[in-house]
Formats: sequence, structure tokens, C-alpha cells
Amino acid sequence: MSTLNYRVTGLTCGHCVSAVTSEVENLPGVIAVTVDLVPEGASTLTITSNDSLDDAQLAAALDEAGDYQLVTT
Repeated sequence: MSTLNYRVTGLTCGHCVSAVTSEVENLPGVIAVTVDLVPEGASTLTITSNDSLDDAQLAAALDEAGDYQLVTT
């Protein structure tokens, strides 16, 4: 089991948090999802999962949830 933090842009409100949480929770192996909302900035998405997630899976879930983007460095 691992817990990883990601930065995500485009979230502005509680509805955005709910949409992202719902989509990410549907990914295989995901146990828990939390979002530290930073409206109009880079929010922190924390995912605990049994399986490793790749950036493409996560980006697809964010796209399905709305106009949210994974911040990559």
C-alpha cells in the first residue's frame, strides 16, 4: 500500500473536489482519496492505493471528472 500526493489545477469549489474524488476512487486499487482545495491554484490530491497508478491513468480520470490537469514537473 502506498500514499502519493499529486498537484492538480482547475479545481475551484467543493463540486470540483467531489467530481475528482469520485473519478479517482474508481481507479483500480484506490483505497482513499483526499483533496486539499486551493481555488484557482494547484490543489493537492492525496491517493492511497494498493496498486501503482501511472500518470496516464490519473490524467484520464481527471479529464473524465472535468477540466482538471495533473501538474507534472
